[in-house]
Amino acid sequence: MTRQGDDYQPTTRLIHGRMHSAAWEYSHHVVPPISTSTTFRLDSQVRGAQGFRTYGHEEESGQPIYIYDRLREPNKDLLEENLAMAEGGEMAVTFASGMGAISAVLGVLLRAGEHLVAHHTLYGCTHSLLNNWLPRFGITHTPVDLTTPEALREHLRPATRVVYLETPANPTLEIVDIAAVVAEVAAANAARAPEERVYVVVDNTFATPFCQRPLEHGADFVVHSLTKGISGYGTDMGGVVIGPRTFRDRLLLYRKDFGGVLSPRAAWSILVYGLPSLAVRMRQQQATARELVRFLANHPAVASVSYPGLPSFAGYAVARRQMIDYEGNFAPGSMVFFELRGATPERQQEAGIRFINHLARHAYTVTLAVSLGNVRTLVEHPSSMTHAPIPLEEQIAMGIRPSGIRLSVGLEAVDDLVRDLEAALEAAQVATGAAS
Repeated sequence: MTRQGDDYQPTTRLIHGRMHSAAWEYSHHVVPPISTSTTFRLDSQVRGAQGFRTYGHEEESGQPIYIYDRLREPNKDLLEENLAMAEGGEMAVTFASGMGAISAVLGVLLRAGEHLVAHHTLYGCTHSLLNNWLPRFGITHTPVDLTTPEALREHLRPATRVVYLETPANPTLEIVDIAAVVAEVAAANAARAPEERVYVVVDNTFATPFCQRPLEHGADFVVHSLTKGISGYGTDMGGVVIGPRTFRDRLLLYRKDFGGVLSPRAAWSILVYGLPSLAVRMRQQQATARELVRFLANHPAVASVSYPGLPSFAGYAVARRQMIDYEGNFAPGSMVFFELRGATPERQQEAGIRFINHLARHAYTVTLAVSLGNVRTLVEHPSSMTHAPIPLEEQIAMGIRPSGIRLSVGLEAVDDLVRDLEAALEAAQVATGAAS
Protein backbone atom coordinates (compact mmCIF):
# COMPACT_ATOMS: atom_id res chain seq x y z
CA MET A 1 0.00 0.00 0.00
CA THR A 2 1.34 3.44 -0.95
CA ARG A 3 2.24 5.51 2.12
CA GLN A 4 0.27 8.77 2.12
CA GLY A 5 2.64 10.67 4.41
CA ASP A 6 0.09 11.63 7.05
CA ASP A 7 2.48 10.71 9.87
CA TYR A 8 5.44 12.66 8.40
CA GLN A 9 6.51 16.23 9.15
CA PRO A 10 4.59 19.02 7.34
CA THR A 11 7.77 20.35 5.71
CA THR A 12 8.35 16.89 4.19
CA ARG A 13 4.75 16.66 3.04
CA LEU A 14 5.06 20.04 1.27
CA ILE A 15 7.55 18.28 -1.02
CA HIS A 16 5.92 14.89 -1.52
CA GLY A 17 2.22 15.70 -1.17
CA ARG A 18 -0.14 12.76 -0.96
CA MET A 19 2.02 10.53 -3.22
CA HIS A 20 -1.21 9.10 -4.64
CA SER A 21 -4.37 11.04 -5.37
CA ALA A 22 -7.78 10.30 -6.82
CA ALA A 23 -7.10 13.34 -9.01
CA TRP A 24 -4.48 11.46 -11.01
CA GLU A 25 -2.66 8.15 -10.96
CA TYR A 26 0.98 9.13 -11.30
CA SER A 27 2.71 6.52 -9.17
CA HIS A 28 5.52 6.08 -11.71
CA HIS A 29 6.28 9.82 -11.92
CA VAL A 30 8.72 11.44 -9.51
CA VAL A 31 7.18 14.79 -10.48
CA PRO A 32 3.43 15.02 -11.15
CA PRO A 33 2.61 15.38 -14.85
CA ILE A 34 1.26 18.64 -16.25
CA SER A 35 -2.10 18.76 -17.97
CA THR A 36 -2.45 21.16 -20.88
CA SER A 37 -5.87 20.17 -22.19
CA THR A 38 -8.81 22.54 -21.73
CA THR A 39 -11.33 19.77 -22.41
CA PHE A 40 -11.35 16.05 -21.65
CA ARG A 41 -12.44 13.01 -23.65
CA LEU A 42 -15.62 11.35 -22.37
CA ASP A 43 -16.22 7.63 -22.94
CA SER A 44 -19.98 8.05 -23.22
CA GLN A 45 -22.92 10.38 -22.76
CA VAL A 46 -23.59 8.62 -19.48
CA ARG A 47 -20.15 9.51 -18.16
CA GLY A 48 -20.57 13.12 -19.29
CA ALA A 49 -23.98 13.37 -17.62
CA GLN A 50 -22.58 11.87 -14.43
CA GLY A 51 -19.71 14.38 -14.43
CA PHE A 52 -22.07 17.35 -14.67
CA ARG A 53 -24.44 15.85 -12.11
CA THR A 54 -21.77 15.23 -9.49
CA TYR A 55 -19.76 18.43 -10.03
CA GLY A 56 -19.86 20.65 -6.98
CA HIS A 57 -21.64 18.09 -4.81
CA GLU A 58 -20.26 16.53 -1.67
CA GLU A 59 -21.54 13.09 -2.59
CA GLU A 60 -18.88 12.96 -5.31
CA SER A 61 -16.36 10.30 -4.36
CA GLY A 62 -13.62 8.23 -5.95
CA GLN A 63 -12.02 9.15 -9.27
CA PRO A 64 -13.23 12.57 -10.44
CA ILE A 65 -14.73 12.90 -13.91
CA TYR A 66 -12.90 15.66 -15.74
CA ILE A 67 -14.94 17.53 -18.34
CA TYR A 68 -13.59 21.04 -18.84
CA ASP A 69 -10.72 23.00 -17.31
CA ARG A 70 -12.97 25.73 -15.88
CA LEU A 71 -14.68 23.09 -13.77
CA ARG A 72 -11.72 21.01 -12.56
CA GLU A 73 -8.52 19.46 -13.87
CA PRO A 74 -5.79 17.30 -12.28
CA ASN A 75 -3.12 19.91 -11.53
CA LYS A 76 -5.50 22.16 -9.62
CA ASP A 77 -6.90 19.21 -7.69
CA LEU A 78 -3.42 18.03 -6.69
CA LEU A 79 -2.38 21.55 -5.64
CA GLU A 80 -5.58 22.03 -3.64
CA GLU A 81 -4.97 18.84 -1.68
CA ASN A 82 -1.50 20.04 -0.73
CA LEU A 83 -2.60 23.59 0.11
CA ALA A 84 -5.29 22.26 2.42
CA MET A 85 -2.65 20.12 4.13
CA ALA A 86 -0.26 23.09 4.44
CA GLU A 87 -2.87 25.17 6.31
CA GLY A 88 -4.50 22.30 8.20
CA GLY A 89 -7.82 22.85 6.41
CA GLU A 90 -10.46 20.40 5.27
CA MET A 91 -10.51 21.65 1.68
CA ALA A 92 -8.98 24.22 -0.66
CA VAL A 93 -10.29 25.80 -3.85
CA THR A 94 -7.87 27.73 -6.08
CA PHE A 95 -8.52 30.83 -8.15
CA ALA A 96 -6.76 32.88 -10.82
CA SER A 97 -5.45 35.42 -8.30
CA GLY A 98 -5.52 36.36 -4.65
CA MET A 99 -8.24 38.92 -5.34
CA GLY A 100 -10.21 36.19 -7.12
CA ALA A 101 -10.03 34.13 -3.93
CA ILE A 102 -11.04 37.06 -1.70
CA SER A 103 -13.95 37.95 -3.99
CA ALA A 104 -15.08 34.32 -4.00
CA VAL A 105 -15.10 33.75 -0.23
CA LEU A 106 -16.93 37.04 0.35
CA GLY A 107 -19.30 36.29 -2.55
CA VAL A 108 -20.17 32.92 -1.02
CA LEU A 109 -20.60 34.20 2.55
CA LEU A 110 -22.44 37.49 1.90
CA ARG A 111 -25.79 38.44 0.36
CA ALA A 112 -27.41 41.77 -0.48
CA GLY A 113 -28.32 43.65 2.66
CA GLU A 114 -25.60 42.03 4.74
CA HIS A 115 -22.55 43.57 6.36
CA LEU A 116 -18.92 42.80 7.15
CA VAL A 117 -16.39 44.22 9.56
CA ALA A 118 -12.83 44.54 8.26
CA HIS A 119 -9.56 45.52 9.91
CA HIS A 120 -8.86 49.15 9.10
CA THR A 121 -5.53 48.40 7.38
CA LEU A 122 -5.87 46.37 4.19
CA TYR A 123 -4.23 45.71 0.84
CA GLY A 124 -5.20 48.48 -1.60
CA CYS A 125 -7.22 46.22 -3.95
CA THR A 126 -9.11 44.65 -1.05
CA HIS A 127 -9.92 48.16 0.17
CA SER A 128 -11.23 48.96 -3.32
CA LEU A 129 -13.34 45.78 -3.44
CA LEU A 130 -15.00 46.63 -0.12
CA ASN A 131 -15.54 50.32 -0.93
CA ASN A 132 -16.22 50.39 -4.68
CA TRP A 133 -17.73 47.06 -5.68
CA LEU A 134 -19.49 45.27 -2.84
CA PRO A 135 -21.76 48.28 -2.18
CA ARG A 136 -23.11 47.82 -5.74
CA PHE A 137 -24.45 44.46 -4.56
CA GLY A 138 -25.97 45.94 -1.40
CA ILE A 139 -23.14 44.78 0.89
CA THR A 140 -21.68 47.29 3.33
CA HIS A 141 -18.62 47.21 5.57
CA THR A 142 -17.21 48.96 8.62
CA PRO A 143 -13.45 49.46 9.08
CA VAL A 144 -12.38 48.72 12.66
CA ASP A 145 -9.02 48.59 14.42
CA LEU A 146 -8.98 44.89 15.22
CA THR A 147 -5.72 45.14 17.17
CA THR A 148 -8.30 45.84 19.89
CA PRO A 149 -10.62 42.85 19.35
CA GLU A 150 -13.10 44.13 21.96
CA ALA A 151 -14.00 46.85 19.45
CA LEU A 152 -16.07 44.22 17.65
CA ARG A 153 -18.69 44.39 20.42
CA GLU A 154 -19.93 47.77 19.21
CA HIS A 155 -19.60 47.09 15.48
CA LEU A 156 -21.15 43.64 14.96
CA ARG A 157 -24.70 44.16 13.68
CA PRO A 158 -27.56 41.69 13.20
CA ALA A 159 -26.71 41.81 9.47
CA THR A 160 -22.97 41.17 9.98
CA ARG A 161 -21.82 37.88 8.48
CA VAL A 162 -18.03 38.27 8.11
CA VAL A 163 -15.09 39.62 10.06
CA TYR A 164 -12.20 40.04 7.64
CA LEU A 165 -8.56 40.77 8.42
CA GLU A 166 -4.96 40.50 7.33
CA THR A 167 -2.26 39.68 9.86
CA PRO A 168 0.43 40.83 9.43
CA ALA A 169 -1.43 43.65 7.69
CA ASN A 170 -0.33 45.09 4.37
CA PRO A 171 1.84 47.16 4.46
CA THR A 172 2.28 48.24 8.11
CA LEU A 173 2.61 44.67 9.51
CA GLU A 174 0.06 45.35 12.25
CA ILE A 175 -0.63 42.11 14.12
CA VAL A 176 -4.20 41.08 14.95
CA ASP A 177 -4.76 38.48 17.65
CA ILE A 178 -6.70 35.86 15.67
CA ALA A 179 -7.78 33.82 18.71
CA ALA A 180 -9.05 36.96 20.47
CA VAL A 181 -11.08 37.99 17.40
CA VAL A 182 -12.46 34.45 17.16
CA ALA A 183 -13.47 34.57 20.83
CA GLU A 184 -15.37 37.83 20.34
CA VAL A 185 -17.13 36.43 17.28
CA ALA A 186 -17.94 33.17 19.08
CA ALA A 187 -19.56 35.13 21.90
CA ALA A 188 -21.73 36.95 19.38
CA ASN A 189 -22.57 33.75 17.51
CA ALA A 190 -23.79 32.09 20.72
CA ALA A 191 -26.90 34.28 20.54
CA ARG A 192 -27.47 33.83 16.80
CA ALA A 193 -29.23 31.26 14.67
CA PRO A 194 -26.83 29.09 12.58
CA GLU A 195 -27.83 30.85 9.36
CA GLU A 196 -26.97 34.23 10.93
CA ARG A 197 -23.55 33.32 12.28
CA VAL A 198 -20.48 35.47 11.64
CA TYR A 199 -17.45 33.90 9.91
CA VAL A 200 -13.83 34.92 10.46
CA VAL A 201 -11.75 35.18 7.27
CA VAL A 202 -7.99 35.77 7.47
CA ASP A 203 -5.69 36.79 4.63
CA ASN A 204 -2.49 34.91 5.47
CA THR A 205 -0.47 36.01 2.44
CA PHE A 206 2.26 37.90 4.30
CA ALA A 207 2.94 35.07 6.75
CA THR A 208 2.44 32.02 4.48
CA PRO A 209 1.38 28.75 6.14
CA PHE A 210 5.00 28.16 7.12
CA CYS A 211 4.88 31.06 9.60
CA GLN A 212 1.23 31.00 10.67
CA ARG A 213 -1.89 28.87 10.25
CA PRO A 214 -4.99 30.89 11.22
CA LEU A 215 -7.29 27.84 11.24
CA GLU A 216 -5.32 26.57 14.25
CA HIS A 217 -6.42 29.73 16.09
CA GLY A 218 -10.09 29.25 15.25
CA ALA A 219 -10.50 31.20 11.99
CA ASP A 220 -13.11 29.77 9.61
CA PHE A 221 -11.38 30.56 6.32
CA VAL A 222 -7.89 31.44 5.12
CA VAL A 223 -7.14 33.18 1.83
CA HIS A 224 -3.80 33.55 0.07
CA SER A 225 -2.39 35.22 -2.94
CA LEU A 226 -0.45 32.23 -4.26
CA THR A 227 1.46 34.72 -6.41
CA LYS A 228 3.49 35.77 -3.37
CA GLY A 229 5.39 33.64 -0.84
CA ILE A 230 3.81 30.30 -1.73
CA SER A 231 4.85 30.57 -5.39
CA GLY A 232 8.07 32.32 -4.39
CA TYR A 233 9.58 32.97 -7.81
CA GLY A 234 7.41 35.70 -9.29
CA THR A 235 6.43 33.54 -12.27
CA ASP A 236 2.85 32.48 -11.55
CA MET A 237 -0.31 34.16 -10.37
CA GLY A 238 -2.99 32.49 -8.26
CA GLY A 239 -5.14 32.52 -5.14
CA VAL A 240 -6.76 30.04 -2.78
CA VAL A 241 -9.55 29.76 -0.21
CA ILE A 242 -9.03 27.13 2.51
CA GLY A 243 -11.69 26.18 5.03
CA PRO A 244 -14.55 23.82 5.95
CA ARG A 245 -15.39 21.02 3.53
CA THR A 246 -19.07 22.03 3.57
CA PHE A 247 -18.22 25.18 1.58
CA ARG A 248 -16.27 23.44 -1.19
CA ASP A 249 -19.34 23.00 -3.41
CA ARG A 250 -20.30 26.67 -3.30
CA LEU A 251 -16.73 27.83 -3.95
CA LEU A 252 -16.39 25.47 -6.92
CA LEU A 253 -19.69 26.69 -8.38
CA TYR A 254 -18.68 30.32 -7.80
CA ARG A 255 -15.39 29.68 -9.61
CA LYS A 256 -17.18 27.94 -12.49
CA ASP A 257 -19.73 30.69 -12.99
CA PHE A 258 -17.50 33.73 -12.41
CA GLY A 259 -14.63 32.15 -14.32
CA GLY A 260 -11.68 33.07 -12.07
CA VAL A 261 -9.86 29.81 -12.75
CA LEU A 262 -6.22 29.11 -11.96
CA SER A 263 -4.39 27.91 -15.07
CA PRO A 264 -3.05 24.33 -15.09
CA ARG A 265 0.47 25.59 -15.84
CA ALA A 266 0.44 27.93 -12.83
CA ALA A 267 -1.02 25.20 -10.62
CA TRP A 268 1.69 22.77 -11.73
CA SER A 269 4.48 25.28 -11.14
CA ILE A 270 3.28 26.16 -7.62
CA LEU A 271 2.78 22.46 -6.84
CA VAL A 272 6.22 21.38 -8.10
CA TYR A 273 8.41 24.39 -7.23
CA GLY A 274 6.58 26.74 -4.86
CA LEU A 275 5.23 24.58 -2.04
CA PRO A 276 8.19 22.16 -1.89
CA SER A 277 10.67 25.03 -1.46
CA LEU A 278 8.52 27.14 0.89
CA ALA A 279 10.11 26.03 4.15
CA VAL A 280 13.74 26.41 3.07
CA ARG A 281 13.04 29.77 1.44
CA MET A 282 11.21 31.17 4.45
CA ARG A 283 13.86 30.04 6.92
CA GLN A 284 16.58 31.87 5.00
CA GLN A 285 14.49 34.94 4.21
CA GLN A 286 13.56 35.32 7.88
CA ALA A 287 17.18 35.03 8.96
CA THR A 288 18.14 37.76 6.50
CA ALA A 289 15.18 39.93 7.52
CA ARG A 290 16.33 39.85 11.14
CA GLU A 291 19.79 41.08 10.12
CA LEU A 292 18.36 43.85 7.96
CA VAL A 293 16.03 44.98 10.74
CA ARG A 294 19.01 45.38 13.09
CA PHE A 295 20.80 47.45 10.46
CA LEU A 296 17.77 49.64 9.71
CA ALA A 297 16.87 50.20 13.37
CA ASN A 298 20.32 51.71 14.00
CA HIS A 299 20.52 53.90 10.90
CA PRO A 300 20.17 57.67 11.47
CA ALA A 301 17.99 58.12 8.37
CA VAL A 302 15.39 55.64 9.64
CA ALA A 303 12.69 56.96 11.97
CA SER A 304 11.09 53.61 12.85
CA VAL A 305 11.07 49.93 11.88
CA SER A 306 8.05 47.62 12.03
CA TYR A 307 8.81 43.90 12.10
CA PRO A 308 6.98 41.19 14.11
CA GLY A 309 10.32 39.81 15.33
CA LEU A 310 11.37 43.07 17.04
CA PRO A 311 10.71 43.08 20.83
CA SER A 312 9.89 46.81 20.55
CA PHE A 313 7.21 46.13 17.88
CA ALA A 314 3.67 46.84 19.13
CA GLY A 315 2.37 43.41 18.09
CA TYR A 316 5.40 41.43 19.25
CA ALA A 317 3.69 39.53 22.11
CA VAL A 318 0.79 38.40 19.90
CA ALA A 319 3.15 37.52 17.04
CA ARG A 320 5.19 35.34 19.42
CA ARG A 321 2.03 33.38 20.20
CA GLN A 322 0.56 32.92 16.75
CA MET A 323 3.40 33.19 14.22
CA ILE A 324 4.85 29.73 14.77
CA ASP A 325 6.41 27.49 12.12
CA TYR A 326 5.75 23.78 11.67
CA GLU A 327 8.50 22.91 14.16
CA GLY A 328 7.24 25.21 16.91
CA ASN A 329 9.72 28.06 16.33
CA PHE A 330 8.83 31.76 16.31
CA ALA A 331 8.45 32.72 12.64
CA PRO A 332 8.04 36.50 12.20
CA GLY A 333 8.27 36.35 8.39
CA SER A 334 10.24 38.15 5.72
CA MET A 335 8.33 41.43 5.41
CA VAL A 336 9.70 44.71 6.85
CA PHE A 337 8.07 48.15 6.96
CA PHE A 338 10.14 51.18 7.92
CA GLU A 339 9.80 54.95 7.87
CA LEU A 340 12.39 57.55 6.90
CA ARG A 341 13.09 60.75 8.78
CA GLY A 342 11.92 64.14 7.60
CA ALA A 343 10.90 67.36 9.31
CA THR A 344 7.47 67.48 7.65
CA PRO A 345 5.19 64.96 5.90
CA GLU A 346 6.22 66.49 2.59
CA ARG A 347 9.91 66.01 3.41
CA GLN A 348 9.20 62.48 4.59
CA GLN A 349 7.49 61.60 1.33
CA GLU A 350 10.35 63.19 -0.60
CA ALA A 351 12.79 61.01 1.36
CA GLY A 352 10.80 57.87 0.56
CA ILE A 353 10.63 58.65 -3.14
CA ARG A 354 14.34 59.52 -3.35
CA PHE A 355 15.17 56.31 -1.49
CA ILE A 356 13.30 53.98 -3.85
CA ASN A 357 14.45 55.91 -6.93
CA HIS A 358 18.07 55.54 -5.84
CA LEU A 359 17.56 51.80 -5.44
CA ALA A 360 15.87 51.57 -8.84
CA ARG A 361 18.81 53.29 -10.55
CA HIS A 362 21.80 51.98 -8.62
CA ALA A 363 21.03 48.84 -6.59
CA TYR A 364 22.01 45.37 -7.75
CA THR A 365 20.26 43.35 -5.03
CA VAL A 366 17.10 45.38 -4.31
CA THR A 367 14.43 45.71 -7.02
CA LEU A 368 11.81 48.42 -7.14
CA ALA A 369 8.70 46.35 -7.87
CA VAL A 370 5.36 45.53 -6.30
CA SER A 371 4.48 42.02 -5.10
CA LEU A 372 6.32 40.19 -2.33
CA GLY A 373 7.53 36.81 -1.10
CA ASN A 374 9.92 36.58 -4.04
CA VAL A 375 13.41 35.04 -3.99
CA ARG A 376 14.51 38.53 -5.07
CA THR A 377 14.32 41.39 -2.56
CA LEU A 378 11.58 43.80 -3.62
CA VAL A 379 10.90 47.32 -2.37
CA GLU A 380 8.05 49.75 -2.92
CA HIS A 381 6.57 52.98 -1.56
CA PRO A 382 2.99 52.08 -0.50
CA SER A 383 1.72 55.64 -0.11
CA SER A 384 2.36 56.48 -3.76
CA MET A 385 2.10 52.96 -5.23
CA THR A 386 0.11 49.97 -3.92
CA HIS A 387 -2.11 52.07 -1.63
CA ALA A 388 -2.24 55.23 -3.77
CA PRO A 389 -6.02 54.96 -4.48
CA ILE A 390 -6.66 55.41 -0.75
CA PRO A 391 -6.87 59.12 0.22
CA LEU A 392 -3.79 60.35 2.10
CA GLU A 393 -5.72 61.15 5.27
CA GLU A 394 -7.10 57.61 5.25
CA GLN A 395 -3.63 56.19 4.64
CA ILE A 396 -2.27 58.03 7.68
CA ALA A 397 -5.21 56.80 9.79
CA MET A 398 -4.33 53.27 8.69
CA GLY A 399 -0.71 53.79 9.78
CA ILE A 400 0.71 54.21 6.28
CA ARG A 401 3.05 57.15 6.72
CA PRO A 402 4.22 59.26 3.72
CA SER A 403 7.82 57.98 4.07
CA GLY A 404 6.88 54.33 4.70
CA ILE A 405 8.84 51.72 2.76
CA ARG A 406 7.72 48.11 2.30
CA LEU A 407 10.62 45.68 1.95
CA SER A 408 10.09 42.05 0.94
CA VAL A 409 13.32 40.24 1.81
CA GLY A 410 14.67 37.72 -0.67
CA LEU A 411 17.54 35.23 -0.75
CA GLU A 412 20.47 37.53 -1.55
CA ALA A 413 23.54 37.68 0.71
CA VAL A 414 22.73 39.97 3.62
CA ASP A 415 25.97 41.98 3.29
CA ASP A 416 25.11 42.80 -0.32
CA LEU A 417 21.62 43.92 0.65
CA VAL A 418 23.02 46.15 3.41
CA ARG A 419 25.46 47.67 0.93
CA ASP A 420 22.68 48.71 -1.48
CA LEU A 421 20.29 49.86 1.26
CA GLU A 422 23.06 51.89 2.94
CA ALA A 423 23.80 53.79 -0.26
CA ALA A 424 20.11 54.59 -0.85
CA LEU A 425 19.60 55.70 2.77
CA GLU A 426 22.57 58.02 2.57
CA ALA A 427 21.17 59.55 -0.62
CA ALA A 428 17.77 60.10 1.03
CA GLN A 429 19.40 61.48 4.18
CA VAL A 430 21.51 64.02 2.30
CA ALA A 431 18.55 65.10 0.17
CA THR A 432 16.26 65.80 3.13
CA GLY A 433 18.75 66.82 5.80
CA ALA A 434 17.58 63.99 8.07
CA ALA A 435 20.88 63.92 9.93
CA SER A 436 20.21 67.34 11.35
